[in-house]
Amino acid sequence: MTQATDATPVIETRALRKVYAEGSEAEVVALAGVDLVIGRGEFVAIMGPSGSGKSTLMNLVGCLDTPSSGQYLCDGVDVATLDREQLAALRRDKIGFVFQGFNLLPRMTAEDNVAMPLGYAQVPPPERRRLAQEALAAVGLSGRATHRPSELSGGQQQRVAIARALINRPAILLADEPTGALDSKTGEEILALFKRLRDDGHTVVLITHDAEVAAHADRTCVMRDGELHEEPGFGSRESGFEEFPVPHPVLPNPESPIPNPGSEP
Repeated sequence: MTQATDATPVIETRALRKVYAEGSEAEVVALAGVDLVIGRGEFVAIMGPSGSGKSTLMNLVGCLDTPSSGQYLCDGVDVATLDREQLAALRRDKIGFVFQGFNLLPRMTAEDNVAMPLGYAQVPPPERRRLAQEALAAVGLSGRATHRPSELSGGQQQRVAIARALINRPAILLADEPTGALDSKTGEEILALFKRLRDDGHTVVLITHDAEVAAHADRTCVMRDGELHEEPGFGSRESGFEEFPVPHPVLPNPESPIPNPGSEP
């Protein structure tokens, strides 16, 4: 894979199109030629109602699905040129995922959940523990390392999920409705954490249906019927969406780079 520079967009899509059941009576055009450029260290919200295509776009940006046509460059790499193994490596190294449902393994402690991606990278267990403890400390959970998900609040579980997503210092953090299962105060804390991660140089892409959540981002793009539109009045009624009431971490710096693992049309 080619070496990206700071001037290289972290995410660049060109006429990206995704069609389900193409050519049939059930055909659905989920993405209709999306052009998107996101630079290193940006915090961008992609907003839209259910069925608008925003989760389909996230799946393509996260290399969890392939487009019907168009081009996607992830940190300067044309993903269409990669074989299955190379694509898995890019997803592991370049992309961290945070989901609304946390996706933590219930029988594992917070520390073990955070350290799990390092196992795929064959990092020795002592180093895994050290990096996981540092990652938990970075999100304010150093005292919860031995707790299982059932022993943590929703906000704490989401912080564990964020620590896990960032354990390998990926270039991109994709967050799909990360505050959807949280109360408003905890949601604000998670959004503040994303801003600090942005300040640390991470590129944060937030998928949401909520204008108030999107307003925390540096800029907002809105999905409408599979088309992407930049919104100058991000988070306001200028976007055409009704506002719904919604309810400086220092990340681990391993001595050598370590590789990261990884819905609606």
